[in-house]
Amino acid sequence: MRHLLPFLLLSLLIGLRNDVSAADQAVKPNFVIINVDDLGYGDIGPFNPECRSRTPHLDQMAREGRKLTSHYGAPVCSPSRAALMTGCYPKRALPIPHVLFPSASVGLNPDEVTVAEVLKEAGYATACIGKWHLGDQPQFLPTRQGFDYYFGIPYSNDMGPPEDGSKSNPGQPLPKRPANAKAGGQAETGVTGLAQPPLPLLKNEKVIERVLAEGQATVTRRYTEQAQQFIRAHRDQPFFVYLPHTAVHFPLYPSAEFLKAEPTRENLLKAWVEEVDWSVGQVLATLRELNLDERTLVLFTSDNGGSVPHASDNRPLRGSKGSTLEGGLRVSTIARWTGRIPAGTTTDHITSMMDILPTFAALAGAKLPDGRKLDGVDLSSTLFESPEQKPARDHFYYFRGFTLEAVRSGPWKLHLKSGELYHLGDDIGEAKNVAAGQPEVVAHLRQMAEAMKEDLGVEGIGAGCRPLGRVEDPQPLINAEGRIRAGFEP
Repeated sequence: MRHLLPFLLLSLLIGLRNDVSAADQAVKPNFVIINVDDLGYGDIGPFNPECRSRTPHLDQMAREGRKLTSHYGAPVCSPSRAALMTGCYPKRALPIPHVLFPSASVGLNPDEVTVAEVLKEAGYATACIGKWHLGDQPQFLPTRQGFDYYFGIPYSNDMGPPEDGSKSNPGQPLPKRPANAKAGGQAETGVTGLAQPPLPLLKNEKVIERVLAEGQATVTRRYTEQAQQFIRAHRDQPFFVYLPHTAVHFPLYPSAEFLKAEPTRENLLKAWVEEVDWSVGQVLATLRELNLDERTLVLFTSDNGGSVPHASDNRPLRGSKGSTLEGGLRVSTIARWTGRIPAGTTTDHITSMMDILPTFAALAGAKLPDGRKLDGVDLSSTLFESPEQKPARDHFYYFRGFTLEAVRSGPWKLHLKSGELYHLGDDIGEAKNVAAGQPEVVAHLRQMAEAMKEDLGVEGIGAGCRPLGRVEDPQPLINAEGRIRAGFEP
């Protein structure tokens, strides 16, 4: 018996080690998405070493992870966020001509299954902290779409009254609302123009603040602190934190701590990009402190390209937010997961917002939605394997509202109206039209566009577009007199 004891101990230790290994493999990964608003492709150091802003935390994140240099959002805010949430082309899940505004009667349909709902069903704690922009009526809020917790402004920071600072940069006199100001635009998608109601800051489904100019300058810090608190509170279970910043959308409101120069448009953007970089550093530091680095996939991205009129830099891409040129919807993106994603690497594989849901579901062992067509693909191979591996996606359709404006297959991109063809592998800036020398490529891309007619359509609403969510008599969360909507009082 004495001679058998060492063998019994060794067997016990091996068994324990195998049990621990199995337990480690069973641990679900955490997910953090940091989604910046209107960030230019060349506004951060990893994608432009000569950018005007200092971004040391993003530089480090790129050294520790993988840059996705061909990642697509949408030309504007709401469609891009719909793609991220649903795993679909925006036109399939949120068929609207542009974006949503306050008090819209339509929004992301509650029947849509979001990435938060997919992960929540798999045991995740879920939080949305920041700009939502998929509907501000109760039925459309994040807390009705799979998020346990919400803190943020539910749409863009310029969608408020001029006297509150929503229509002008700091350092400029606050304009007054004209006495005869009226709402404009389409009633279905909300209130536009000078008659927009005050900006509400929500905590779950309660309005806790009317956001004035001075409040705009605090939101980046407050969002960051809320994200850190949620991570700390849920460190012992899998979590999904979606952190869609209000920054760096016009009006530009960095905090005084980061604005060290005259509040010109360029200096304001520089300072707010640097504050976003600080925020990224805070989130990553929290994960390191809690020993969660090796269990957490962090994705940094932007909803669409930068707004050149508001000082963003999309170089070397051509175009600005709102267009289907590369500068309108190709966005600077970094994925980091210590020990899983190869450090200091880059891929030019085509990736998109709609790939997030199927990718996260695969990594979490979660079930995809039943009976619902997805356009996204699982990017696990793109994230973890050699960039020389076959891409998970080889094509992309460029929609602007209801219109299909361009098609990409491999490196080839065709602008359908003008007939311009670009080889993005050689000409990322879309400077040299090579259509005349590539008739077969042009014909193939036009066939791809033609095939889309039977699904989403190339103009108007196609058969594959799903219905919007709708409400009767939408009301602002804060009215023009400053009264909070009944049921939304803190």
